[in-house]
Amino acid sequence: MLVIMDYDQFYKNLGKRIKYLREKTGLSQEKFAEKAGISQDFLGKIEVCINRPGLKSILKIAAALDITVSELTNFEK
Repeated sequence: MLVIMDYDQFYKNLGKRIKYLREKTGLSQEKFAEKAGISQDFLGKIEVCINRPGLKSILKIAAALDITVSELTNFEK
């Protein structure tokens, strides 16, 4: 089923999903940010929807989680 959400809701869901998956791996923000090749400050702000990552950052985060972008953006899980 296709769910249409607005831009703001997408980034809120993305931040929550990244935080959930990061915590599931047992990594701190610092360790995960290092693994993803982004700053801890940037990651923290993504998780609380202050920063909105571009495609390059989303790809890095998905790779650090060892999942596809599709899995990362599957907010129904």
